[in-house]
Amino acid sequence: MKTCDLPLPEGVQAFFSETTQECAGQLALHVAESLRGRLRRGGRASLVVSGGSTPVPFFQTLAQQELAWARVTMLLADERWVPEGDPASNTTLVRQNLLQGRAKEARFLSLRQPLCSAEQALPAIEQLLAELKLPLDVVVLGMGNDGHTASLFPDAPQLPEAMSMQAPGRVCVMTPPSQAHTRVTLTRPVLAGARFLALHLRGEDKLETLERALKAPDDWREMPIRAFLKPGLRIYWSP
Repeated sequence: MKTCDLPLPEGVQAFFSETTQECAGQLALHVAESLRGRLRRGGRASLVVSGGSTPVPFFQTLAQQELAWARVTMLLADERWVPEGDPASNTTLVRQNLLQGRAKEARFLSLRQPLCSAEQALPAIEQLLAELKLPLDVVVLGMGNDGHTASLFPDAPQLPEAMSMQAPGRVCVMTPPSQAHTRVTLTRPVLAGARFLALHLRGEDKLETLERALKAPDDWREMPIRAFLKPGLRIYWSP
């Protein structure tokens, strides 16, 4: 499938690369440029990233970018409710691959709090994130082959609440039966309202998933990613 074969909505940009590293470099450059622009206006900048294997080269490249990292607040779009150090922990992935080198000076807000359950920790997480000024500056999302993004899974009972544009909180606990772990995710209005919103994909299977999503753009219950395929989105893809 070629880029031009995708019926992208008006206002959605696509950046297709020949290699994973080329894609990571282009995304890192654009994210760094956006953060620098925000920092030039004073105050702090916010950066939200996603877990998984796809963003690792992007993390490692972004960490080398020169900018005022000490004024950047970083957090994840979602997290599995597992201890830090667990192989399933996105927090561990970020600490090992992004909070390194120059980027080590960034402030990291962890969605994983040391309480018994995600539900019990929710007030503490909300309080931690209350300092973030909305809209967020940069959000980089991923996508699963079922059309989920962040932890907005189609089979999660909490999906309508998390996807509501009137969602009362910035985070929501998700318990999708298809997944092994309880998760905490930023809600749709927090993610979708970002000044710079990117979708980072790798592999032909993700192009096929994206094509399916574009065929029924309003049905986000079946594929939550559809709610984000709107003007202003930037899609970055590599084989």
